[in-house]
Amino acid sequence: MADASILPLSRPIAEAVISATPDGVPEATWDYLKCCVADALGVAFASRQFDYAARTSAAMVALSGGGPSRTIAGNERLSIRDAALLNGVLIHGLDYDDTHLESVIHCSASALPTALAIASERPVSGSALLMAVLLAIEVDARVGSAAGGTFQQLGFHPTGVVGLFGAVLAAVRLRGGSVDDAVRAQGIALSTTSGSMAFLDDGSWTKRLHPGWAASSAITAATLAMAGFESPEEAYAGRFGLYSLFTRNAGNANNVAWDLVNNPWALSDVAIKPYPICHFNHAAIDSALALREQYGLSVGAIKRGQILLHERQFAVVVDPIERKRRPDSEYEAKFSAPYGVAAALVLGQFGLTELDESSRCDPDILALAERLDCKHDDRSIYPNAFSGGLRLELTDGRIIEHFDVVNRGAAGRLLTAEDVKKKFMRNCQLTTTEQRAEAIWQAIMHLDEQVDCSGLLELLALPAASESSLSA
Repeated sequence: MADASILPLSRPIAEAVISATPDGVPEATWDYLKCCVADALGVAFASRQFDYAARTSAAMVALSGGGPSRTIAGNERLSIRDAALLNGVLIHGLDYDDTHLESVIHCSASALPTALAIASERPVSGSALLMAVLLAIEVDARVGSAAGGTFQQLGFHPTGVVGLFGAVLAAVRLRGGSVDDAVRAQGIALSTTSGSMAFLDDGSWTKRLHPGWAASSAITAATLAMAGFESPEEAYAGRFGLYSLFTRNAGNANNVAWDLVNNPWALSDVAIKPYPICHFNHAAIDSALALREQYGLSVGAIKRGQILLHERQFAVVVDPIERKRRPDSEYEAKFSAPYGVAAALVLGQFGLTELDESSRCDPDILALAERLDCKHDDRSIYPNAFSGGLRLELTDGRIIEHFDVVNRGAAGRLLTAEDVKKKFMRNCQLTTTEQRAEAIWQAIMHLDEQVDCSGLLELLALPAASESSLSA
């Protein structure tokens, strides 16, 4: 029997999403949304040089046997569901995509592939696409935040579990569905959502799959819903709803700020990553680089150190500490606080190359990682921001420390459009030309002026072999 004190959410959320208009979105939010879209697409371009991208592409080609949808930085022709899955893997595969901090959800990685897939099957204006992506992000952020950080503690990846709900609402909206369609779609999503944190045990690839799976499942669920397929009318509250199943607390449903009109836009709390590593490690890496520059540190001058984080982050980036000190793969390295901090201190930077095998086997990095422990710090405001710092004991006896309460990229320290463009251009140029990257950036910045998204889709999908004649 349903608890009458827990209010239903599916219909209020559906009504808010279907009725929302761009007129209610502040200009600053609109501008930052474009930066998030550009950042996600740039990361997808960078992903194309990695093995997981080629293997995912081969699998999707084998499944689809052709289709109407083009993909980011590729020339595959896929069904819209398979294109959405591949694009989600490309955006999230490097763990370099944006994160809504309180919910710890990579919102753009499921929202954008869903919207691009729908835009490949029918005319969709740039404004409509952006609005659908924004609303999906808002739903994911609000639904995810209401869990109070318990998804990961119970072994669920928040992006995989929650990302489907925002994506399915975006799909229904872009296809012109009704509120009733959106209610049914959320009920179907409840039965298909998933996302295990088991990848942390061996550094395997399944986390990369989660947002793409959410996007692909969203298209399936939206299609079924709009065909009248019956589903539970409530996806979040109730004894078998999202919060009962995935947080073990049905009452978390009452924490969802679903009213989009009278609540601030959650997009302002979406952080674009300065480093291609788990967001939990960013403040500690920034602290390492700050101390290195301030004191002119050499590796030999560091006797030992303590990485300062919130204890609730330890399960992801600290434990088990011996394995984290010597990650066996680039993906394991992404979720290692001691490795990330040691690499930053030794090399004076942290980018994609600091995750490759030569860096992971660097004896100076590995030796320093052995001298780094992790400690809870009460100054942390996690999960509102991913606070972090570093305390070092030097061989001359000095103790030096740096701590950031708010990590760079988070609300209050958002990356500027110029910062985002620099990252975007670097990422794109790993697999395409500077001219094409600039053309894509300009298309995104003016996307809301376009009557349909076909121009952007063509820019994203043109194979590299055809780019030599492109001019800016």
